[in-house]
Formats: sequence, C-alpha cells, structure tokens
Amino acid sequence: MSLPLGIAPVVAKQLKITPHAALSVPVRPGKSREFTITMEWHHGVLYFMTGWKMFANKAKLWEKDILVFKLVRDGFTMTLLRARRLQWSAAALLLLFLAAGAGAASATGRREVVTSPHGAVAADDGRCSRIGRDALRSGGNAVDAAVASSLCLGVVSPASSGVGGGAFMLVRLADGTAIVYDSRETAPLAATKDMYGGNETLKARGALSIGVPGEILGLYEAWRQHGKLPWKSLVTPSAKLARAFRISPYLRMQMEATRAGILGNAGIRAVYAPNGDILKLNNVCRNVALAKTLEAVAVGGPDAFYRGPVADQLVKDVREAGGIMTKEDLEKYQVKVRRPLTESVMGLTVLSMPPPSAGGAGLMLVLNILAQYGISGISGSLGIHRLIESFKHYMAVKMNLGDPDFVDVSDVVSDMLSPKFAAELKRTIYDNMTFSPKHYGGRWNILQDHGTSHLSIVDRERNAVSMTSTVNSYFGSLILSPSTGVLLNNEMDDFSMPANTTADSPPPAPNNFVAPLKRPLSSMCPTIVLKDGKLKAAVGASGGSMIPAGTVEVFLNHFAKNMDPLSSVMAPRVYHQLIPNVVQYENWTTVTGDRFLLDAATRADLLKKGHALKPLAGGTISQLVVHNVESRGDLTAVSDPRKGGVPAGY
Repeated sequence: MSLPLGIAPVVAKQLKITPHAALSVPVRPGKSREFTITMEWHHGVLYFMTGWKMFANKAKLWEKDILVFKLVRDGFTMTLLRARRLQWSAAALLLLFLAAGAGAASATGRREVVTSPHGAVAADDGRCSRIGRDALRSGGNAVDAAVASSLCLGVVSPASSGVGGGAFMLVRLADGTAIVYDSRETAPLAATKDMYGGNETLKARGALSIGVPGEILGLYEAWRQHGKLPWKSLVTPSAKLARAFRISPYLRMQMEATRAGILGNAGIRAVYAPNGDILKLNNVCRNVALAKTLEAVAVGGPDAFYRGPVADQLVKDVREAGGIMTKEDLEKYQVKVRRPLTESVMGLTVLSMPPPSAGGAGLMLVLNILAQYGISGISGSLGIHRLIESFKHYMAVKMNLGDPDFVDVSDVVSDMLSPKFAAELKRTIYDNMTFSPKHYGGRWNILQDHGTSHLSIVDRERNAVSMTSTVNSYFGSLILSPSTGVLLNNEMDDFSMPANTTADSPPPAPNNFVAPLKRPLSSMCPTIVLKDGKLKAAVGASGGSMIPAGTVEVFLNHFAKNMDPLSSVMAPRVYHQLIPNVVQYENWTTVTGDRFLLDAATRADLLKKGHALKPLAGGTISQLVVHNVESRGDLTAVSDPRKGGVPAGY
C-alpha cells in the first residue's frame, strides 16, 4: 500500500524511517510461523512489503490467507476485511493504526501529484489530464494523449490555448527518436513589415493581430506519424465537453481580468457572458458552435478546418471583423517538423525547442552558465543572484533569434548552446552586485509574449511528450468567430515592429519583423530530460516570456537541488526580463489558496547586491512528469497548483 504524498513523510518520521531505509515489524499469525511487514519510504511515498511480496498502489492487498485489507480511495481509509489466526504484536498493531490514521488525514494532502506505474498526464486542468489518461488506458500512447488533452484544454481553458492558436510539441519515443512538431501561427499572406504603421494597439488585439492558426494540423501530423487510437476517439471527448463545461477558478480569474474585452465583442460575449455579464465560478459554459467544429474535425480531420465549410465560415468572420486572413492562408498552412536542440549539461541530456522559439536555446544557455558553479554554487540566495544574472544574459541575446526559415540564426543558436560562450558570460557575473541592462550587451528592444498552456505526458512504453500551446494573451485577439466557436489568437503581437527609437529605447529586432508565412519569435520551451539514454522527465511551463525561467527553476530544483517533484514545482520563483531592470518575485495567493512568497532573507540579500525588487501575483505554470528510473520505474506527475491543475495516471 502507498500513502499519499505529504502524509507519508509524517508517518515515516513517527516511525523513524529515513528515506531509502526501512522499518521491519515481525508478525505472528498463530503459532505456525512468522513473517515480516516492512515499511519503506521512497520519494515521499510509504510502501508496505511482506516477506514474500511488495504491495504498492493497489486497491486490494492480500497475503495468502493471512491478512486481507482494502484501501478505500475516497477518504483514503484502510479497512481490515478479514484476518485468520492472527496474533498481532503491539508493534505491528501500532504500524497498522498509524498507517490507517495517516491515510484518513491525507484527505487534506496534495491532489496535484500522482505516482503511477504505467502512464501519467500532467495538464493544468484535471479534466484534461483525465481525458489524456483515459486515452493511455485505452491503449493509446503519449501522442494520442497529447491530442486528446490539448483539445480539451482549448475548450475548458480558452484564455490560454485552443484550436484558434498554435503549439510546439516535443516527442521523444522509447526507441530514442526525438522530433518537434512546430504548429506555431504564421503571418497571413497579406501581412507586411509596416502593416501597423507604428500603432502598437492594432498589433496587440483585434482582427489585425490574428495569425493563421496551426494547432489542429500540428496535432494531426503528430498523430498521423505516431498515434495508435482512432483520430475521432481523441477529438470527440472535447467536442462533447464544449457543449457544457463548468468555469474553473483560474478561468474565472482570467475572465475577470479580461472583462472589458469579453463584453466588447459579440462573439466572445455570447459564449462567456450570455446573460450580459461574465459567467461566474462553476457556471456552465456552452460553446455549441465550437462543439460542431470539433465534431467536423473528428470526422474529416484537419481538412474540415483548413479547407471545408468551417474554413469558409472562419475566414468570413475574421474578414468581417477587419482581419486579413484568407482561405488561401489556411490552405497553405504547413506544420514544420524539426530536430530538437540537444545539450549535455549537469550529467544529463536536455532536449528542447529550436527556433522560432528562443526559449529552448535560452534554457540551455542559462543551464550552461550555472553548471560552471557546481551544484553547491546554485544554492541559497547567492545561487538565486547567479540565476537572475544568467536570465539577464539570456534576455540580452534572445532578440537575435527569429524564424529559421526566414533568417539565419545558426551562429546565435550555436553560441547559446556553447559551454565556452557560457563561460565568457559567467566571467561578467559578479557575486556582490548587479548591473544596468547595457552591461549584458543587448542590442534590440525586447518583446514580452504572453499566455499559454503546458502539458507533460509519459506512457507505458516510456514515450514522452512535452507540449506548450497558446493563443497568446488572455483570450487571444478577443475575437471569437460566431459561426465556428473558434477563439482566435493575437500571435501577430509577438512580431517586432519598425518604430522610432530613443536613447532609452533600443531599436526593434529586424530578425523578428513581419513577413508573409513567417512565424513570430516565441519563448515556449517544452523540454525532455534524459540520463544515460533513459527518460528522466518531461517538463515545461506556460507564462509567456517568463517560460524559460520557470522551466529552468523547476529543472534545477529537481535535478540539481534534489527536491522531490512536487516540491520542485511548489518552490517560489523569480524572474527577470532585463528591461525593466527589476527582479520580479512571487508574492501571491493562488486560486487554490496556496501562498507563494520568496523568503525575506533572500529578498534582503538581493537588495544588498543592488537588485530592484517587485512582487508578482502570477508568473509561470509548470507541469512535470518524472520517470523514477533508478528506483521502481514508476512515474510521478505534478500539475502546478498555481492554476489549480490536477494530474492523472494509471
């Protein structure tokens, strides 16, 4: 039997069991013989064993005819069903009652972590984790689960992602093959470098901010190459959900933050404010038009979206709103299949997203800088200072990147993956002070991208998917196509725009200027971690330009600081965007009631080094699945409580 995380360490402490040690208790069933019950604590989970067999994560546990008891899942209570000829020692009874008591107390434990032997899905909404888990349990693989879960997220978490947006999917198969499916939105054929005339508002929201959506075709291409279950079976659950789903606490917060935009567009208002005001927590939301679109996609595949009647209706609605997207844009959209970036760092092999994302190369640059300090050198407040300085260096380099199909960024990427380049940057980091942005050498104005949703999945065969999807800002362009129910992205805002500059404002980055069919620069960095060729983890984050920082911090917490998976995600985070020259640190209470706050001592130390500090009510949302390959080979999945997500496994 295993006890839930959060409770097991308490029981272990009472019983004086240290991690990877054991407590054995003799049990005498009558006078015939004696056997031993052993309790071991591994990765925050307590395991019962007997002299013959280990029991872990079972609904029913038994040992021949000696002892029969059942773990009742709801309430986490343990009930003794049958005992024959048992003469328990006092120690054995103590062990049993402590375990049962701990199980009852665990009703207040963390639901954001699950350990599963076969497969696990960590999405930022529990409904979508379960849909992905069900695909795995039905014989599907990690790609099947990613299709099902991501479509679900687009329905129940529409402020963050959806079929009107795009995605990056990193796939690492059990045979070692690693592939990236880039379904990032593209600029329409009618787009030009000067299309906004210097008007930031036109680029930020509204019909001209809409890029050509790619998510559906990206999901289909990945499924066509790797999927096992019928396409229709993966799309249908989300189509059903679109007809009636309840508003989650985090979506309600996003709706409140975007209230004016929701009420200002008839299409989006009809779905999310049908009675004149935005829906409240737990209200039922109905997007029947989206359900019909997904039903068409379930039967007809991506052609239903990019070439059929849905495409005609979608284009008509966008054009009527003042957009420039055409049917030809949809028909010409292409998914790019790329090789992931690969780097050896800290004894691990890290796979992540290549351009047009800056996030993957940025993650590796930061890790290469910090690796030179050694594990002890990245701990404590000094380690956080070094982390912040590394982030600032990444931000200075970031805007040299762009869509590799339009600009040659190979030298920039090579530098960002180079330990030698990282060593040069490390020499400019001082342990007693920080510097103004000019010290870090950035040439270009830094854009801040937004939003997103991330999921991590590992299946029975240990195929892994790390996927980040987006519509950019909350509710994207704030335009919902009434005919199709599709909420459209505002990804054009991630392009740089020619503008007049001042001494205090660096010029825009030409590598990221708009061009027809071009993909804008992104920060998304879905990541997979290996050790000695074996899968160790799938990880990533949502949160716009802060994504690389959030992913790096979770990575370091687990792989460098040896935190358990849940603690790695729960630890407070810091961020730096270089301009403004301010450290943003978590200081907020989330929708789940959790409090995240960087400790006062660390803040004081950072102030002494010259950092300006600013509290942040938000940041990144990370999903992590760890393969416990060195121990039992099972999977520990964590969904970040900052958004109220819950993982699922089997």
